Amino acid sequence: MLDVWLRERAAHWPESTLLHRARIVNRFLDFLVQEGMIVSNPVANLRAEYHAKSDKAILRALLAPDADPALESLRRFPPFGSVLGNLMRDHIALMQARGYRYQTQARWFWRFDRFLQAHPELAGEPVSVMLQHWAAARPTANHAAECERLARALSNAQHHLDPDTRPRRPDPRPAQQVARQWRRPHIYSPEEVRRLLDIARTYPSPRAPLRPVSLYTMLVLAYCAGLRLGEVARLNLADVDLQAGTITIRETKFFKSRILPLADSALSALREHLEARRKAKAPQSPDSGLFWHDQGNARYTSHAIAGCLVDILRRAGMKPAKGKTGPRIHDLRHSFVVNRILEWYRSGINPQDKLPFLATYLGHSDIHSTLVYITVTKELLQEANERFRAFGAHCLLASEGVQP
Repeated sequence: MLDVWLRERAAHWPESTLLHRARIVNRFLDFLVQEGMIVSNPVANLRAEYHAKSDKAILRALLAPDADPALESLRRFPPFGSVLGNLMRDHIALMQARGYRYQTQARWFWRFDRFLQAHPELAGEPVSVMLQHWAAARPTANHAAECERLARALSNAQHHLDPDTRPRRPDPRPAQQVARQWRRPHIYSPEEVRRLLDIARTYPSPRAPLRPVSLYTMLVLAYCAGLRLGEVARLNLADVDLQAGTITIRETKFFKSRILPLADSALSALREHLEARRKAKAPQSPDSGLFWHDQGNARYTSHAIAGCLVDILRRAGMKPAKGKTGPRIHDLRHSFVVNRILEWYRSGINPQDKLPFLATYLGHSDIHSTLVYITVTKELLQEANERFRAFGAHCLLASEGVQP
C-alpha cells in the first residue's frame, strides 16, 4: 500500500515534497505499531533488513524507478559480523558492565569491523596484519592515531580473554603527529560575541518563532557558563532555578553532575527564554527539554544546535560558507576560560589558586583537563607580565642579574 501511494503521488508532487510527507507517514506508522494497531512498520523492516543508515534513505530508494536495486545499494554490513566481531562485541559489553561508557572505543571497533567484512580475504591473517591493512586504508594522521588506539583496545580485549596474552606496548608517535596539527582555538572578542548574539536575536525562522530566543540563550550559556553543546541539549526545565540563580548539569562527561551559579546576564536571558517558551505553549513538565521546538514536539539535539549555531557564525562572516575552517562553537568554551582568568588577573586574584574551582565549574575530573583550555592571548600575557612586574621585578637588576 505504501509503495502504491508513493508511486501515485510521485506523478503530482515534486520529490522533496513527497519525501517530506512520506516521512510524516512513516512516523504515523511508528505510532500505529506502538499502539498495537499494526504488527510492524514496513519502512523499519526494510531498514533492519538492509542495515540502512536512516529511514529517509529507505524512502528515497522506494521512490526510485527500480526500487530493488536501489534498496540493495543501501545494504550495509551487519554490526560485528566479521571474524573478530564476537571478540569486539564481548569486550564492549564487558567494559560497559564495569561502568565505562566506552562509546568512542565502540565506534573504533565498529569501523574496523566494517572494514574486515569488506575484505574477507583478511579473515585468516593475524590481527597485526589486519591492523596494517586498516592503517593503510586512509593515510591521515588522525586515522593513524585511531589505529594505534584501536590496536591497544584489541590487545586489551585479547588479554581479558586470555591472560597469558601480553598487552601491546603503546606507541606515542601517531598521537604526537596529530598534536602537531592541532588547531589553535579562536578566542572570541566581546565585539564578536555581541555580533553573534544580535544575529541570533534576528535569526530568520518564520515557521518556528521560538527559535531566535532559543539560539540566543544557547549562545549565552555556551559563552557565560562554558557549557558543552551536549550539556545544553540535555537541560530540562527542572534544571533551572531562577530563585537560586543556578542551573544543574547532570551526568555529563567524566560522569560528573554539578550545580553552576550564573551571572545576572545569563539569568536574564533564561527568564526571557522561559517566558517565550510558556507563550509558545511548550510542555511545562519538569522533565521536558529546556530548549524545545514544535517540529515533532521534541527538544533540540546537540547536532541540531551545532548546525544552527554554525549557521550564525557564517551569517556573521566569521566562517566560510563551506568546510570546517574558521572559529568553532566549542571555542566559546575556550573563550570562557580565558576571559575568566583575565578577570582574576585584573581583580588581583592569583589564577593558579582558582584552577581547581574552574575545573569543577567546567565539569573536569582534574585541572589537567582545564589547562588544555588556557590559550595564551596578548591580553592574558600582558596581565601575567604586569603581575610579574608588580611582585618580582624588584628582584632584578639590569647590571647584576638576580639578587639572592
